[in-house]
Amino acid sequence: MSASSAQGKKDLHTVHQMTQSSEGSLPVNFGVVIFPTFQALDVFGPLDALNVLSRSHHIDLSIIAQTLDPVSTKYRDPSVNPLNSNFGESVVPTHDFSNAPPLDVLIIPGGLGTRAEDLDSLIDFVRKVYPTLKYVLTICTGSWLAARAGILDGRRATSNKRSWSQTKVISPNVKWVSHARWVVDGNIWTSSGVAAGIDATLAFIEEVFGKKKS
Repeated sequence: MSASSAQGKKDLHTVHQMTQSSEGSLPVNFGVVIFPTFQALDVFGPLDALNVLSRSHHIDLSIIAQTLDPVSTKYRDPSVNPLNSNFGESVVPTHDFSNAPPLDVLIIPGGLGTRAEDLDSLIDFVRKVYPTLKYVLTICTGSWLAARAGILDGRRATSNKRSWSQTKVISPNVKWVSHARWVVDGNIWTSSGVAAGIDATLAFIEEVFGKKKS
């Protein structure tokens, strides 16, 4: 397990040896979970890097939510949308939590929606599918959802730096690393803010698929 930053490249090669030797074949089936008021760039940044990867490797994408209704990034809480702006992007899921296909990689974004109280079904889904996954990638406060699902217990992980005071109380069983842009512990990659999520995804592609693909 390793914490990674711009200076942490050596540690990443160690993790590469651990994961590649144990996982065998390359991942094909990617899934991303979304929820109301997810952070757009937490999803679209990593997915755009994977869009490019799909030109040289066969990979498939599932977009998974509680229902098949469009899911919006629009701010629902008046305290963060005091002018009542009607602005947001909606994404149509391909699957709900009950019929998601088998996955190799699960991406968990962050955003203000991670603070909502109606996320039990999403957290249950993460907990249920984790044993079947090859990798998990979390971006920003997406690590809060992974922590609530219990899959970060005993592991090192990181999250959004601006919300660090809240991060520390999400789960006392997680070894939170405050300084890292991203952290790799076993088959789970956690990253801090939105830009770090893109960097972590590129590092993931390099480690798993090879340097020329990142």
